[in-house]
Amino acid sequence: MTLAIDRNDPAVRAHAEAYRQAAATKRRQTLIGLVVFLACAWLAAIGSEVDLGRLFENIARFPNYIWQTLPTLHLASLGSDLAEWYWGLHRWLRLLWQTILIAYVGTVLGAVGAFVFCFAAAANLGRSAWLRFCVRRFLEFCRTVPEIVFALIFVIAFGLGPLPGVLAIAIHTMGALGKLFSEVVENIDLRPVDGITATGASWWQVVRFAVVPQVLSNFASYALLRFEINVRGASIMGFVGAGGIGQDLIEAIRKFYYTDVSAIMLLVILAVMLIDLGTERLRHALLSREQR
Repeated sequence: MTLAIDRNDPAVRAHAEAYRQAAATKRRQTLIGLVVFLACAWLAAIGSEVDLGRLFENIARFPNYIWQTLPTLHLASLGSDLAEWYWGLHRWLRLLWQTILIAYVGTVLGAVGAFVFCFAAAANLGRSAWLRFCVRRFLEFCRTVPEIVFALIFVIAFGLGPLPGVLAIAIHTMGALGKLFSEVVENIDLRPVDGITATGASWWQVVRFAVVPQVLSNFASYALLRFEINVRGASIMGFVGAGGIGQDLIEAIRKFYYTDVSAIMLLVILAVMLIDLGTERLRHALLSREQR
């Protein structure tokens, strides 16, 4: 059964007019917001001295550079051409494996540090507002300073090698995961916390038996996600001498070894893709296990 609407009814006309006015107001607000956004972007471009004319004038250099890095492959001599392209495969694979290990060790150390600090940084568990403030500012410092800056400082302090890269990734990871972990802790169900607290348990016992079981799978998921990011970050640690395949990559770029650049980049891309696929499966498995 359908009801006929009388469009001449004063109430219907009043509602229709109100709707038109609301829609017009919404469109006007959207248009004003878009104009303000574009104006801010334009002013930011002027302030940062972004020269669009120079961009369009030299934009063709980018595809030309990419084209120059591609090897010359012939079907008749494909095997020898590939061997010439990947002449340093053994060394590059060793350095790529070192890059992955740098990211792995840095992620583990950073995740442990984030696990230690996240409970004190959580608003619903922190016993001292002053302690919570200090921990949060410390984690902000750790994730604000770029990894490459930490790596450069540690190279000066400890010399060339993987150690500066591991320390740089560990500190930055601790800051990033510390924030994520504390937010997970702040969203837990507080009923188990209240129940264990009522039994006279200490703060550490509350964390151990009421908080950790609720957040552990999410912690592992975030740590795996961070590992993906750190593999990409560790790939450029060699730019400042902090170990890994980045050292050979920056050397090939500086010396204009075009085909070496594409060979190394392809290895890094394939490694990151495989790691992304593997960690994605693990994250989904952990999240689905928690939801059961």
